[in-house]
Amino acid sequence: MDTPKVSVSEMESKHVVRYADCNGSDLAYLDQRIPGHEREIVNVIGMNVTENMDDPDLVPKLGNAHGFSLVYNKAHPGSGSGPAFHVHQTEEIFVPMKGTWEVVWLEGDEARAIALEPLDVVSVPTGVYRGFRCVSGEDDALMLAIVGGPNAGKISWHPSVIDRARETGLKVDDEGNLKEVPAD
Repeated sequence: MDTPKVSVSEMESKHVVRYADCNGSDLAYLDQRIPGHEREIVNVIGMNVTENMDDPDLVPKLGNAHGFSLVYNKAHPGSGSGPAFHVHQTEEIFVPMKGTWEVVWLEGDEARAIALEPLDVVSVPTGVYRGFRCVSGEDDALMLAIVGGPNAGKISWHPSVIDRARETGLKVDDEGNLKEVPAD
């Protein structure tokens, strides 16, 4: 196998994302208008399981990868913001980068939580309703999420989230795409 030659300028222009340039979207998912679930989503590598495919701010900064996607979730300090209960067809890994976060999940009907500090790692198993929330920090908080698999599929929301999102004027169609609807 020939070893490719990559110049510094090519590496910089095609393979590097600077965090300072990472602006994202505040409407990638069904739950983002629900109080306590506001956050900014930045698709760094891959489209993750984004429901708003028409938002140009969600185009992955480094394009696609095979077998995973890497996403930044930005929240204000101590806001309690993070995704509502949802489930994926694949594992999801969370790594707090800034601030303290809680990863939450459902054990039957009981909500459970564990606190994570920067650089801690948790892997949530397939099929478990999960979420996370920013619980402290002095600056804007940052959570890195990695979703595995060559096809992460679509998000399945807990029924309570679907009802609450409808009250904000959002729903997800049968193909998993975010749609504006009259608020209930």
